[in-house]
Amino acid sequence: MKTCQGPDPHTKRPEITLPPKACDAHCHVFGPSNIFPFHPDRSYTPPDATKENLKTLHQILGLERAVIVQATCHGDDNTAMLDAISSSNGSYKGIAMIGDTATENELEKLNACGVRGSRFSFARHLSGPPDLEKVYRVTKMYASLGWHAVLYLEAEDIVEHAKKLANLPVPVVIDHMARFNVIKGVEQEAFQLLLDFVRNEDFWVKISGAERLSNTPYPFDDIIPFAGALIDAASDRIIWGTDWPHPNINGLMPNDGDLVDMLLKYAPNEDTRNQILVDNPARLYGFET
Repeated sequence: MKTCQGPDPHTKRPEITLPPKACDAHCHVFGPSNIFPFHPDRSYTPPDATKENLKTLHQILGLERAVIVQATCHGDDNTAMLDAISSSNGSYKGIAMIGDTATENELEKLNACGVRGSRFSFARHLSGPPDLEKVYRVTKMYASLGWHAVLYLEAEDIVEHAKKLANLPVPVVIDHMARFNVIKGVEQEAFQLLLDFVRNEDFWVKISGAERLSNTPYPFDDIIPFAGALIDAASDRIIWGTDWPHPNINGLMPNDGDLVDMLLKYAPNEDTRNQILVDNPARLYGFET
């Protein structure tokens, strides 16, 4: 079991000033492990990244809202995420991990606590190939709650499972731009299919994870055409997140202030940035306007 490096502790204050109610739509909390233990079958062990650490980060970056995404190291024990939400005065929502055995009562309790969907992690470095049959079974259980499914998968999986993805009973959010291969360019089949999906009103994409996808050091300029194409395809269904504390990064850890400033390159138009940071997450996650 590998141990992850921690995030850059010296967060830069971004050059850009974010709008009121700006949302970090993809971040995590880990531990503290003496209170919220990690799952015994986890594939990695991160350092603690607590709700207090997250709050400090967001104060520096100028983010007022967040969506805490349950990560595989905690498995389907969502208590650390729920604890963070409960301390946020309504400024945090959550994405849980849900198993086949979840009951209607358990799902309703999660919904009341601020959970708005569940995540399925199929990234090959963390798990096996996608099990879309499981995704269908679980999402059908909570479709009546108005939740959505968050899928962390590989670009080639979109091609292989396109029909099944299109027939899920809930809206779909794709993590980290589906981990496309930058070298293959925006014309590659998987990315073009992703663009087709996001033009559908039931599909959303997070323009996050540049540090995972790029073949260059910061400022990750090779990612800009991809993020721009997604925004052009459906600016009203694009959301953004830091991915703090960046688990499983190999090599140089990004600075979250730099990642915020990339929004100027992704979306030079201020109204579009505000849509991505404020309007879209408010609509998707049910934040009060």
